[in-house]
Amino acid sequence: MTAWNRQRRFQGHRDIGLDDQGHEQARRLAGRLADAGLVAVHTSDLARARDTAAPVAARLGLPAVTDTGLRERCYGDFEGRTYDEIEAAFPDAFARWQAREPDFVLPGGGESLRDFAARCAEAFERIARSYPGGRVAAVSHGGVLDIAYRLATGLALEAPRRHELLNASINRIRFEDGRWSLVDWADVAHLDSVLDDASVRRADRRGRAGLPGQALQR
Repeated sequence: MTAWNRQRRFQGHRDIGLDDQGHEQARRLAGRLADAGLVAVHTSDLARARDTAAPVAARLGLPAVTDTGLRERCYGDFEGRTYDEIEAAFPDAFARWQAREPDFVLPGGGESLRDFAARCAEAFERIARSYPGGRVAAVSHGGVLDIAYRLATGLALEAPRRHELLNASINRIRFEDGRWSLVDWADVAHLDSVLDDASVRRADRRGRAGLPGQALQR
């Protein structure tokens, strides 16, 4: 969780750190994964993901390997603005983003959904192939998790999202014989006592992921 999550403000490549609740979520996550049999921890290079990965890696006695391929989508001119501000300033671009047009490039140097998905898929496969038969945590972001879910289920890029993207959740996908499959999604059993407010739960839904066993989001 970050302050910008609460404000429903687009983060993208902006390097926003965790708030106090986010750090507590990361500590709870580390405890939950202590006996998960992880052989490696990879993380986006952005602070909110690195700060989530750090206690996990420390608990396991592993390095947290940074990977720019796990970065959130670049949202260009959307970054730093709330949903309402974007809709007012860029109504056409906002509508096309909401429509999930795969080849629409976000204004101000943002990524298209298709290019973003290709970047994520390449990072996931590269990481998974580096640890054949091993269970790896990949700590990333909401948009990256969305792509992980679509890869594992075959859901099209332009299809509406019905799956949850929760901060510090555990999302399990498997890479086997060159194919992805879904094992489990949006497990937040370790966060119950720090997610007991409905408004916080709603804000948290933009929220980290692991490979091939875990996927953790920010």
